[in-house]
Amino acid sequence: MDKWMDNPWFIKILALLLAVLLYSTVPHTGTKLTDVNVPGENTTETLTDIPVKVYYDTKNLVVSGIPNTIDITLKGPMTHVQSAKASQNFEVYVDLTNARIGKQKVKLKVRNLSDKLTATLNPASVTVTVQEKITKEFKVEAEFNSNQIEEGYSAGPPVVEPNKVKITGAKSAIDRISYVKATIEEKNKLKESVTKEARIQVLDKELNKLNVVVEPETVKVTIPIKSNTKTVPINTVKKGTAPEGVTIQSIELDTNEAIIMGQAEVLKTTENVRVEVDISKITENTTLTLPIIVSNGITKVTPQTVKVTVVVNKQDEKTISGIPLKIQGLSDNYQAEINDPANQLINLLINGPSGALNTLKPDDFSAYIDLSSLTEGNHEVNIHVEGPLNVKWKPDKSKAKITISKANA
Repeated sequence: MDKWMDNPWFIKILALLLAVLLYSTVPHTGTKLTDVNVPGENTTETLTDIPVKVYYDTKNLVVSGIPNTIDITLKGPMTHVQSAKASQNFEVYVDLTNARIGKQKVKLKVRNLSDKLTATLNPASVTVTVQEKITKEFKVEAEFNSNQIEEGYSAGPPVVEPNKVKITGAKSAIDRISYVKATIEEKNKLKESVTKEARIQVLDKELNKLNVVVEPETVKVTIPIKSNTKTVPINTVKKGTAPEGVTIQSIELDTNEAIIMGQAEVLKTTENVRVEVDISKITENTTLTLPIIVSNGITKVTPQTVKVTVVVNKQDEKTISGIPLKIQGLSDNYQAEINDPANQLINLLINGPSGALNTLKPDDFSAYIDLSSLTEGNHEVNIHVEGPLNVKWKPDKSKAKITISKANA
């Protein structure tokens, strides 16, 4: 049926049959013929959105300014108007086969329309621009939103395949090209490398899209993603003071390193993380599970906690007596006598781990007075004591009284 409707002879025969049928139904008893819409009567009808074809050298030229569609008003016998409306066998076109380069005004034409009809085109003419068509190769720049990258990860330079495209268009459009971009849009946060198909956008310096043809229209863009990590030592920080009578012998961690994650700039300046151990309540050997503390900007640390083993020595006291007081620094021209303590001995109150105290004896300590800057006369000087590092002590006397005189010749 569609093929018949496209045949103008079928339309004409159908219109004739309709006219005969209509005529037979009209009463002929004095009715005025002007009151009846007979097929032979002229009519006018406007058809909208009629496509416009353009004929020009598409290989070497680019034409702009031609509307995609226009309106056309047909006037003539009703049957012809209706037939043209139904079949639309006519063509509206612009002939630019002999057009010159540049801007010019041209008329729109219609053909294959019945000679019984007259056509009025709206618009009847347009101003077109005819330009030389050129093709040029451009490098594609990949673009993505850095906010799409998951925190703690970073993106390397994107890879575009192919990294160059051919762009064809009017010379004026090609000359305006400032950006050839392939933009990746991803809703989810990225934490691993991704490859996506991206459509090419061709823009001028004001980021206006240009009317050009791109070959190929899409490219593959790969964004390499890597995690920002660094291995650093775990430092132990003591908080508080050990209870009286308790000495912290050692603090050991089940692991001494941690892997941290964050922005590259933060990782560069971060040298360690820490575990804080509150020793103020530790009175015996203890194993604790404590969190690893990181600085601002570190988004993740592995492990998050460590086991901390604290070994303590309970403190004890012991008195060691009879430590001889020695004289140091006295010039050969002088002699000195210790007046107090009269026996030239001191006693020490030792404080430290029980195990360490059991083995200590007077020979483990050295007590002396320094007379290197003194001359004749009576003096009171400080008593100095040296001994093992793992204990503390307090002498029963902190000063000694002495008399310095010239040595006998």
